[in-house]
Amino acid sequence: METQIKEFMDKVEAANPAQPEFIQAVHEVAEKLIPFIEENPKYKEAKILERMVEPERVIMFRVPWIDDDGRAQVNRGYRVEFNSAIGPYKGGLRFHPSVTLSSLKFLGFEQIFKNSLTTLPMGGGKGGSDFNPKGKSDAEIMRFCQSFMSELFRHIGPNTDVPAGDIGVGGREIGYLFGQYKRLKNEFTGVLTGKGREWGGSIGRPEATGFGAVYFAANILKTQNKDLKGKTISVSGFGNVAWGACQKAAELGAKVVTLSGPDGYIYDPDGINTEDKFNFMLELRATNEDIVAPYAERFSSATFYPGKRPWEQKVDIALPCACENELGEEDAKHLVDHGVIAVVEGANMPCTPEAVEMFYDHKILFAPGKAANAGGVAVSGLEMTQNSMRLSWTFEDVDEKLQKIMGDIHDQCVAFGKEDDGHIDYVKGANIGGFVKVADAMIAQGIV
Repeated sequence: METQIKEFMDKVEAANPAQPEFIQAVHEVAEKLIPFIEENPKYKEAKILERMVEPERVIMFRVPWIDDDGRAQVNRGYRVEFNSAIGPYKGGLRFHPSVTLSSLKFLGFEQIFKNSLTTLPMGGGKGGSDFNPKGKSDAEIMRFCQSFMSELFRHIGPNTDVPAGDIGVGGREIGYLFGQYKRLKNEFTGVLTGKGREWGGSIGRPEATGFGAVYFAANILKTQNKDLKGKTISVSGFGNVAWGACQKAAELGAKVVTLSGPDGYIYDPDGINTEDKFNFMLELRATNEDIVAPYAERFSSATFYPGKRPWEQKVDIALPCACENELGEEDAKHLVDHGVIAVVEGANMPCTPEAVEMFYDHKILFAPGKAANAGGVAVSGLEMTQNSMRLSWTFEDVDEKLQKIMGDIHDQCVAFGKEDDGHIDYVKGANIGGFVKVADAMIAQGIV
């Protein structure tokens, strides 16, 4: 089997030079899927995986805009429309200087499996720009968004491709993008998700990824006859995902004790579990300074650890919610030595391959982002449904549907990932569970 995996990866690497994030994502999937494909010849004969690693379409374009000093600026825009076998392309837009074609292909490829697992009819896609919103005025961000959408609008639509927000693209940016789309197309449609509640957005969308990750953690613990009550959780980041996770964990009786930023992390043994603390997280993010230290200045129960990561603290559950490859081998060793029960990815691929291997070696329950953080895109899918029906559901309706979706995702992971000794390989389960639905649709639709 190693030979087949190596031969497949050699071809992928040759076709995608200098794309390390994408190669990493494909390798993680190939390791679990190729043995399954060998046992199911119909997928091998139709070359499903070979077709799946090739995007259906990659759009790359220039984004010129004028800054507040009247000077011309230029950025690069992308949309990777990866797979539409089970529905319109669906995936976020990321505005960050680190954005490259490789990072967006990695995210778009993961999105295929994630969207399939939600059971909703959504294909996989991703997009964005190397534009950095940090330090820009509202007027500059508006002009950039309008220029970006002036090209992107040709390629998207409510039945074709429905982008959402991601890092650097929040409610403000979605508003500017939607306004320009509406202006250019002269139509009000659900072409973007993450919209404001007054103009087509869904209640519960900002919290959804964090809520979903905590629901997934609760399902994991049930397999061990445990629950979240009284458990401690380390969380990285302090954005939407972390914010949602803190709230849902507190509601279910658990206690988040860390948050982190590029400057370090805070440890709050009392828990991030009050309205004041949740609201301060929003204030921190609104400053655009990308630092977490002020939390410890505001709340005397917290200590700030500059330049460090939160995984050195003893907790029951680790929930990395910041960015890809943020939790490495040494961090994993700290967690294992301190007796962590489960690691649940709130971000996309935040654990390095070496960290994941360590969790496997020690039989730590490990949930990959394509399953555990699917709550965000799930509620985006629910927003699309509400837009199509011209209805707006209550918070309770959305949360109930989200909880069921995360339970269904967990069930798929167990069905495809349970091993003979009873241990659940969630990576295997998520990859195969997400693959089968898309692969069967691709076979049914022919060689297209």
